[in-house]
Amino acid sequence: MKPMPFQKICNNMVGVLKRLKPVLDDVMDHQIPSDVNLCKECEELDKRVNEARDFIEKWSPKMSRIHSILHGGTLLIKLQSTSLDICHMIVRSLQSPPSVSVLANLQHYIQELQCLKKELAMVYIEEALRNQRDNIEPSKEHLKEIIELLKLTPNQELLKESIAVEKERVNIEANKMIADIEEINEIVNLVRSLRDYMIKTECPVVKSGLSIPPYFLCPLSLELMLDPVIVASGQTYERQSIQKWLDHGLTVCPKTRQRLTHTNLIPNYTVKAMIATWCEENNVKLSGISDHKKSACVTSPMDNLLPQDDCRVGSLSSSNSISRSSLQTENAFEKQKVDNSFRLCGEYNGCQSGAAERCEQESPYTHSRSESFSSSISSTDCAVSKEVSGISNRHQNVKVLSGEIKNTCPSPGNKQSGISPWISGKTFQNPGSNVGLLENGNHNDNNNSGSLSRYDSHSVSNSGSDELTTTSHVFRLIEDLHSQSVETQTTAAEELRLLTKHNQENRVIVGQCGASMPLLSLLHSDVKVTQEHAVTALLNLSINEENKTFIMEAGAIEPLIHVLKTGNDSAKANSAATLFSLSVLENNKARIGRSRAVKALVDLLASGTLRGKKDAATALFNLSIFHENKARIVQAGAVKFLVRLLDEASGMVDKSVALLSNLSTIPEGRLEIARERGIPLLVEVVESGSQRGKENAASILLQLCLHSTKFCNLVLQEGAVPPLVALSVSGTPRAKEKAQQLLSHFRNQRETAASGKGKS
Repeated sequence: MKPMPFQKICNNMVGVLKRLKPVLDDVMDHQIPSDVNLCKECEELDKRVNEARDFIEKWSPKMSRIHSILHGGTLLIKLQSTSLDICHMIVRSLQSPPSVSVLANLQHYIQELQCLKKELAMVYIEEALRNQRDNIEPSKEHLKEIIELLKLTPNQELLKESIAVEKERVNIEANKMIADIEEINEIVNLVRSLRDYMIKTECPVVKSGLSIPPYFLCPLSLELMLDPVIVASGQTYERQSIQKWLDHGLTVCPKTRQRLTHTNLIPNYTVKAMIATWCEENNVKLSGISDHKKSACVTSPMDNLLPQDDCRVGSLSSSNSISRSSLQTENAFEKQKVDNSFRLCGEYNGCQSGAAERCEQESPYTHSRSESFSSSISSTDCAVSKEVSGISNRHQNVKVLSGEIKNTCPSPGNKQSGISPWISGKTFQNPGSNVGLLENGNHNDNNNSGSLSRYDSHSVSNSGSDELTTTSHVFRLIEDLHSQSVETQTTAAEELRLLTKHNQENRVIVGQCGASMPLLSLLHSDVKVTQEHAVTALLNLSINEENKTFIMEAGAIEPLIHVLKTGNDSAKANSAATLFSLSVLENNKARIGRSRAVKALVDLLASGTLRGKKDAATALFNLSIFHENKARIVQAGAVKFLVRLLDEASGMVDKSVALLSNLSTIPEGRLEIARERGIPLLVEVVESGSQRGKENAASILLQLCLHSTKFCNLVLQEGAVPPLVALSVSGTPRAKEKAQQLLSHFRNQRETAASGKGKS
């Protein structure tokens, strides 16, 4: 799933090619003669197709939306131009009157290609860039259209775009991609123009006739500064916004473009006092903002799935924006105390593993949303995202699972979609048709009759899931959850699921109305569809920090275990995801670990669908951060299945080796890894795995060798030295360190053995 209008560009690429295929089939079927020029043009088309496929498959939600549209639109134009050239050559090569159908197909396709227009967002972006090159200020109308078409509001979206563009600029400069440097610098300037435009025209309105003064807004996020800080360039920013910028390794001032000589953030008490005075004088109360900053926001894959520097995950960002309806509260400037004892930044970036490897390993526990070229254009409204979503609160910085993915597929013939009816109507699947759930690019089992694998996208889009609900409406739905009618219960659970699917404020309202308890009671329903709606609604609710407490206090653990044992595939996966989300709180890790949930999650890891296994592994990994849970996970038999999943064909090598790395820090874990014959597979991961996989595999082997001479000999017998030597040279910094420690240990052991023989 990709953001509009980039999704439209991808759809149009596929539409051009799908409509070209019958034309080429006619060439073959009617033996229309070809010449050298036609063959060359077909080779050119093949090159363009490969470029487009490579671009789309490498695309991730944290990439710049502006850059993606420009690049994708350029590739679409090349495909369109090459296809037209091929058609014209075929027409010229016709030596005798062709069949009516052949000529009709050619003429119809040529007409359709000629009618295919450049994406409107691309037109406005190119015009704004041209103005910049000519030293002309971009048109306000164009800037407004770009903001609306790319959905760069609320302001957090613009912040993510700013970070994405700057990261791409740094990457291009690092790789010395001279041809792209000029364009990316122009995009950086365009984003700055967009920020300036929004500051001048869209200052948040606190109440009628009163807007927040522009100089109280963070230059980066355009939000009221609650904790203003000064950076090395002398500019003042909101702490959370500039910290996000710095956390991505960006070392220039967003406003002045100066290189920051240090990354220290100095509180600006003067500005903070001025803002407090202004609020007091204008009777503006700002309570509730901290609540908004504590709760995580579900984002679709088009959002910054951070860190990915991989995935898709999404993104999912913490909702730090001050909504215009939420600027009425108290305790405005309570400073957040952030405990960075551990963080999950897209990939797990720290662990609690006793004395051995405290807070140093990273994990692949972000669910990749990068779909294949074909699946990326499917209608997948029901997809459930497992990307990790950021939470920023005064207790900890961690990541939690997001809820369900927002549908971005257009309806056929919809004028607002911007896609030609011939493409959306003929080439692509009707969004109203039945489509299966997608998770990480994998279809659920369509034969599972109990699974919610089919939705009508129109019923979903009209459900009001993106609109703010009311307390009275939620109370009516909760009353329906208690109904004696199964159909009424199911409908109410489904609507609560959809209300909390995208809208963060709805999650707060539904949670505060007390929906957790009746939803949990439906987890024991014999009707699988009802059960699935209820557990997915709880997953969506659990994204909000306060709701985590409500759900746990309502006694969530045992009902979720029941779903893990009795639900359909999708319900089981969402139950595991909910346990992960709840386990983000430290106290919950211990409570969940002491329950029967660990065994149920291990059972899902053993026999679930790929998506179910991934969610189970994710939950178990998070639970293993709490040291006491490691032994419980080992005793539940997880190691056997994790070793099996080290097979590359499982698609779960990185997840499995990350969890095994945590478990290898206790004696029981090391013994089980060796007993299940995991050493040969771990050596293989060190040799041919991903960078993160190699790093964690080396960490496990180090634990094994340091604690047992027998295990050390087994590692040596598997030929671990050559891949470890290679890793010590070309791995990540942590991988190099582990590899060097292992090689040093081998040398010491050999010298000790030689010394012993000499004495004897």
